[in-house]
Amino acid sequence: MKELKSERRLQKITKIVNSRQFTLRVVLENIHDPHNVSAIFRTCDAVGIPKVSLIYYLEKFPKIGKKSSASAFKWVEKEKFSSVSECFESLKKDGFTIYTSTISDDAIDLYKLNFKKKIAIVLGNEHRGVSNEAAKLADKKFKIPMFGMVQSLNVSVAAAIVLYEALRQRKKKSYYEKSELNKSDMEELIEKWSRK
Repeated sequence: MKELKSERRLQKITKIVNSRQFTLRVVLENIHDPHNVSAIFRTCDAVGIPKVSLIYYLEKFPKIGKKSSASAFKWVEKEKFSSVSECFESLKKDGFTIYTSTISDDAIDLYKLNFKKKIAIVLGNEHRGVSNEAAKLADKKFKIPMFGMVQSLNVSVAAAIVLYEALRQRKKKSYYEKSELNKSDMEELIEKWSRK
């Protein structure tokens, strides 16, 4: 029975590693509430995002709870930065195009964005939004269309809306059916996850 469970687990890990979207990244800038951070990690795991970049220079680095993230932090890597420029330079060096969420008038509609390229999505603080620096250095600024009196969403809700639009576009193009990794990198990651 134990062998059967292990085989089933290996099959699940292989399937999930195969569908990870290494050309999609989420960047969180100074998000204050650890519950929001945890919820975003959960969505990242569900959408197949393998890594989240965390920029913290104003807020205290959040403690990501095992319970609220449903252990998603175990399957989604984290990289920490202490400045926007440091993070964005690293992303650009890796070939990412940076889309920053903002409610500014010159931001384009979320549904006009192309998520089928190598994209990093930046989400900002619950009260302040993204910094002026992040907005200025981004390749594109976008906003989620809203038609209510209140012109903002909870950041974890906003993250889910954006990421599922990215998933929709990528799924339509069969991105989830073929691994972005080469065979040896894929085997290495499966081995690593099998030890978790």
